[in-house]
Amino acid sequence: MTKMPRRPLNAMDAAEALFKPANQSAAPVVERAAIPSRKETVSIRLDSDVLTFFQDDGPGWQDRINDALWEVMKGRG
Repeated sequence: MTKMPRRPLNAMDAAEALFKPANQSAAPVVERAAIPSRKETVSIRLDSDVLTFFQDDGPGWQDRINDALWEVMKGRG
């Protein structure tokens, strides 16, 4: 009596056997709405004098730097 091989004999059949279960469709991609005025955490190198200038007024120095950069952007537009 001949036994059936447990594995496919040629490479093409082996590859087909591996990828047959992958025929399921992918889950639909859910797009999220963009958050207006979203802030991102970044790393930026500033001169120590610039940093000291904004930090001297106390908490909120990051917002003040952001506001100053906005003013520069508005001036170019």
